[in-house]
Amino acid sequence: MNSFSNDVDILRYEPSLFGDLHFAGQVLCNGSGAEITGTTLTAADADFNAAKITAGMVIYLQSADGVVDSVYEIVSADSEMQLTVSVLRGDGQTEAVALTDAQDVNYRICTYQPQSGEIFLQLTQHFGLRPGAADSQYSADDILDVSVLRQVSVYGVLSVIYAALTGRADDSEENFWKKSKYYRQLYEKAMQRCRVSIDLGNDGVADSVRSGASVRLLRD
Repeated sequence: MNSFSNDVDILRYEPSLFGDLHFAGQVLCNGSGAEITGTTLTAADADFNAAKITAGMVIYLQSADGVVDSVYEIVSADSEMQLTVSVLRGDGQTEAVALTDAQDVNYRICTYQPQSGEIFLQLTQHFGLRPGAADSQYSADDILDVSVLRQVSVYGVLSVIYAALTGRADDSEENFWKKSKYYRQLYEKAMQRCRVSIDLGNDGVADSVRSGASVRLLRD
């Protein structure tokens, strides 16, 4: 485990980060001439396996006729040239929702995994877990239910992303900084509310509960 949230979680809050505001240096792959049939995207010029595309990432799609022009979930990477994609779902466990069929489609996959990884380290350090707290007897893999950290992770990632965007010379710079501060406040408040259960015996029973309101500086 190296993250408590993924790109789809970010998509739910800020879809523009995968559109006009995407980080060019974090584009894993892009191309043209793809075809959409239902929930299947086929791109003859792609190698999704080599690009390490996985479920939970987000893809921007734009057809030549403009019928398709938005961002979508990647449900699975089925082969080097084929993905299962979906309109954003309310629940990741539900069936994929078909897109409008289209040809001659441009595609781009940008990820914020580096920022998610940084927040992962911050949170594990705060809760006294490896890898953030390198000398702890507990690790992130011992967390009984990691979903309790998903929202706080997303807030932290969004704060980092918008802080980076303030370096762009455009009219939105001030708003980017305000957004960064806003998400940072949400991150800190959500972290204080979190209660993380640790299961050392792999029996589904919590052996220890850690509150985000209590900063642990020393190993138990």
